[in-house]
Amino acid sequence: MDVSGLVWAGTLVALTAVLLVDLLIIGRRPHEPSVRESSLWVAFYVGLALLFGAGVWLASGASAAGQFYTGWLTEYSLSVDNLFVFVIIMARFGVPRQYQQKVLLVGIVLALVMRGGFIAAGAALITQFSWVFYIFGAFLIYTAVNLARQGEPDEDEFSENVLIRWSRKALPISKDYDGAKLTTHAAGRRLFTPMLIVMIAIGTTDLIFALDSIPAIFGITQEPYLVFTANVFALMGLRQLYFLLGGLLDRLIYLSYGLAVVLGFIGVKLVLEALADNNLPFINGGEHVGWAPHIPIWLSLLVIIGTLGIATAASLIKSSRDRRRELTDARR
Repeated sequence: MDVSGLVWAGTLVALTAVLLVDLLIIGRRPHEPSVRESSLWVAFYVGLALLFGAGVWLASGASAAGQFYTGWLTEYSLSVDNLFVFVIIMARFGVPRQYQQKVLLVGIVLALVMRGGFIAAGAALITQFSWVFYIFGAFLIYTAVNLARQGEPDEDEFSENVLIRWSRKALPISKDYDGAKLTTHAAGRRLFTPMLIVMIAIGTTDLIFALDSIPAIFGITQEPYLVFTANVFALMGLRQLYFLLGGLLDRLIYLSYGLAVVLGFIGVKLVLEALADNNLPFINGGEHVGWAPHIPIWLSLLVIIGTLGIATAASLIKSSRDRRRELTDARR
């Protein structure tokens, strides 16, 4: 793709404007959104991503559009997995429901900043060193294995990192929240509220997930414009999705396994692309022939949609059966 500076600037302005609308809504009226409100916003953001992909198709062809849709779907799925951790953090620190929107929006802004930095660094590394694909691929395969072993995290498994523990000890923290404020006054002193600790927890979590998501998207496309926009659209509407899914998150018990398959697939794809780029040969009748196969974008999209669809369907079926069994046992 040949993306001009004008297109980059227009895209950044448009996406920033959408984000500012979100900020104004929360700043004006912090509240827990209804199912209807959340559904409308999620539908709006998904429709916006689909429309943007159609624009990429018209401007740069089906291949570029396919890369955007595949990257967006992958990053969106990883973002949903992030919500599991967000739920645990909110519950662990007892964040009031009406103020959780602000926490989520701050988390999304931090994620955008961090991913933007990682995208720039990743693009620079890939341009200079094709062997970086080997590192990205190995990291994704390692992450996939760990994710498959651990499954979805629960509150008992959540452990405060070094930065959170240091903040608790070094900073004067009040016992209670003061709305969504980060500081408050108590006994003539200015104290930080527990909301600051929550923000630190969300920020460090975003950093960890950015380390997973950026190699994953580079396994699908190396075009910086598509990598960036796929990440932004995957994060848009995440706070509304948090409230829309609600208890449904607990029912997606096999999502982690589906994501493990997706990350493992992309990791293998990255390694194969690295082999192809380095043109490692094998001997065939005395001739050196490049051997690494190329996985087309349509196959990647099919694998990702199929895997996530099966994981979601299996999760809902299993959860439904477990609930029916629980009701049957309770009646007995």
